[in-house]
Formats: sequence, structure tokens, C-alpha cells
Amino acid sequence: MLCRICTGRYGRNQVLKTGVALVVMLAVSGCMLGPDYVRPEQAVPEAFAAADGWKVAQPGRADAGNWWANFDDPVLAALLQQLEQDNQNLIAAEAAWREARAALGGSRSALYPQLDAQAGDTRAQQAGGDIGNNRNVQLGLGWQLDVWGQVRRQVEAGQARLDASAADWAALRLSQQSLLAQNYIQLRSLDEQLRITAANIDAYQRVLRISENRYQAGMVTRADVSQALTQLKSTEAQQLDLHSQRARSAHAIAVLLGRPASGFGLAAVDGLPAMPALPQTLPSSLLERRPDIAAAEQRVMAANAEIGVAKTAYFPTFGFSASGGYRADAWSGLISTPNRFWSLGPQLDLRLFDAGARRAKLQQAEAAYDQQVAGYRQATLEAIAEVEDTLVQLASLEQEYAVQAEALESARDALRLIENQYAAGLVDFTVVSNAMTTAHSAERTLLGLQASRLTASVQLISALGGGWDAADTPTAQ
Repeated sequence: MLCRICTGRYGRNQVLKTGVALVVMLAVSGCMLGPDYVRPEQAVPEAFAAADGWKVAQPGRADAGNWWANFDDPVLAALLQQLEQDNQNLIAAEAAWREARAALGGSRSALYPQLDAQAGDTRAQQAGGDIGNNRNVQLGLGWQLDVWGQVRRQVEAGQARLDASAADWAALRLSQQSLLAQNYIQLRSLDEQLRITAANIDAYQRVLRISENRYQAGMVTRADVSQALTQLKSTEAQQLDLHSQRARSAHAIAVLLGRPASGFGLAAVDGLPAMPALPQTLPSSLLERRPDIAAAEQRVMAANAEIGVAKTAYFPTFGFSASGGYRADAWSGLISTPNRFWSLGPQLDLRLFDAGARRAKLQQAEAAYDQQVAGYRQATLEAIAEVEDTLVQLASLEQEYAVQAEALESARDALRLIENQYAAGLVDFTVVSNAMTTAHSAERTLLGLQASRLTASVQLISALGGGWDAADTPTAQ
């Protein structure tokens, strides 16, 4: 350490030397050790195999937007707005972002001088001499110059971590929104299943009355009545199970909204949300809008900056300190010229031996960087696979839905004919029972396919990092 402490005159030559040394250190402080960030290479396909015209792009910042508008459901929109305010996971993520922001501010403060004030009152004895008092007040100025870019690399890493925290927040928001939407679709699907089940119960009650009348007339055996009653009671049991499932879906929504499950409820609404029209082309936004990929890249940036921080440990640190104040053996008359003291000078610190600690830190930073690069590439691969899987699922569900709609229409026609034939005594009850089971099963299957298509649409939106513009979609069907 180079520093001169003075209690009297300070030579002009020494002041000049100190100034020159400070200017030289400031001049070289533009240096930054360590590699500058370069985005890791990642092989991605030019288009998705599951859909022509769907392109991929490079990662950037995420903005999911109001993607739920594609479902044209005001209840869902209101629930998602409540989730933004009250979801406890999102509140925790926002706090984590504020924590990262504060840490970045702490790193930036090291770029500037530090000013301290001190006052002391001590009583001491030296080498068997007289016991004396020492009272002092002083100001101190310290500044460690960022000659090799250590602090600037730390700020760079802190900024990347802050951006990663923001992307994590966005990814969690999209995940929680997607989960709520899927639970809401499940609840609406259960409402439709309850409606279908109630209609089926009415139908089974009607058939039971017909069977009882025919039995009273001696036209059929007691077996027809028993079979009709069995179908009715089985359907009533299914109705009870559906009510239980609906309650669990409502409870899951309540938790996502940050509300107690007890007492929470959502009124039944007829029909399912609108099926969004899928875009004909993907508007260059897959990896740009995936917040998890953005977070992974920001962590690569932070790890890259930490390599520079580790490299600066091999070089000396330069600083500048100045202090001044008053010192005397009594408080009275302390603030006077004879009691004045001050110091001024540059500082240098160089570690000469550390048994390999710096080398180990550098190797640790390089290994951490390699881990983050692998994580970034893995996140990219998983994102592409997720979109491909969802596109394949949607295409398959669309075809299944069209075929199942035809099957339902045929089953309903057959049931109408067979019910008329049974009322006329032309067929036995077994034929009616089978026809009713087939028609009701076909209706539930069609409803399940519609709910699966809506759920897959939500999953696609999540996989894309958000929705899409209306201009990119064909006319909804």
C-alpha cells in the first residue's frame, strides 16, 4: 500500500505525484478482462414439421399479451386478471425480481467513491508511559478504481440476473395463466357433462316408465324394468362423481387466485369457451417470446461475466484514499488548526500466493458457464419439441372431432328409431339399452374431444410464449 499521512505541510511535488498516479489509473480503467458475451450456437429447424409455414426465430424478450382474448370468454378473462393480482407464486416472483434489482444496485455502488465520517474518544497507554486521551473527528474518502473491469463485470452479471429474474417472472405468469385456463376449461367441461348426464337421467326415467307400463300390461318381463332401473341409478351415481370433480376443479382455481377453497364457487355457464382459430403462419416469435428461453440466455450472460470477474483476481487492485480531521487529547479546542491532520495517497494491492485459489475460482466460473450454455440449448430443444407435440395433438384432435361428430349424429338417429320401435313392441329392451348407451357415450366423447382441443390450444399458446395476432389467423370456424 502506498499512502502518506501528514500532520503538517504536504509538499506540492507529492500532491503532483499523487495526481499523476490517479490520472494514470483512471486512464487504464477502461480495460475489461474476460470474454465479451456471444450467444451460444444452437441448431434449430427452419420450420415445424407438423405444420407448413410455421417458422422459428431467435430468443429475445418475452411478452405474452392478452392471449385469452382468443377464447372469447369474459369469465376466463376476469379470472386471469384476478390471478395477476393475487396469485401468491407471482407475488413471490415479483419479490425475487426486486431482490435481484437491489443486488444490482449494490454492485453498481462499487463504481463510485465511498465517504465515511468518524468520531472517537479513547484512553490508552503506550510502552509503560503515561495514560492519555485521544479524541478525534474525521472524514474519509476511499475509491477503488475498476482498472481491470471487475466491478463492471459484476454489474454486467447482476444486470443479466435481473433480466433472468424478470423472464422467470414472466414464465411463471404464463404457466399460472395456462394452468388456470386449463382448470377453467375442465370445470366448464364438467358443467356440460352434468348437463348431458341430467338429460340422460330424464331419458332413462322415461324409458323406465315405458318399461313399467309394458310390464304392468304383461308385455315384457320384470328383467326389462330391472335393467332400466340399473341404467338410471348408474347414471345418477355418475352425476354425483361429476359434482365431486367440479368441486375439485373450482378449488384448484381458488388456490391459483390466492383465495381459500372453502366458500369459493363459480356459477355454471352453458357451453365451452370459443375454439380459437389457429394462425396460418407463426409470426417469427417462437423463441423470441419464450420467457424460459430468455431466462436461460440471461443466465449464460451472467456466467460469462463471472469468468471476467474471476480473471481480475490475477491482477493488482488500485485505489485512492483521502482523510482529514482533528485530533487532540481533549474535546475543548479540538477544532483548531494545530490539531488538524490529513492524508492523501494511492493504494495498490496484489496477492502474490494463494495456493491455487484463483485458478480454482476461474475453473469454477468456466464450468458454470458451460452448464448454463447446456441448459440454454436444452431449453431451446424442449421448446421446439413442445410446439411440435402440441401441433400434432391439435391436428389429430381436429380430425377425431369431425369423425366423432358424425358418429354422434348417427347414434342419435338410431336411438330415435329404436325408442319408437320399443314403444311399438317391435324390439326388446336390450336393443334400446344398447342404443342409449352408444348415443350417450358418443356425446360424452365428443364433449371430451372439444375440451381436449381447447386445452391443447392453451398449451400451444404457452409453448409459443403467448398468443398471436388476429391478422395471422384465418376466419374462425
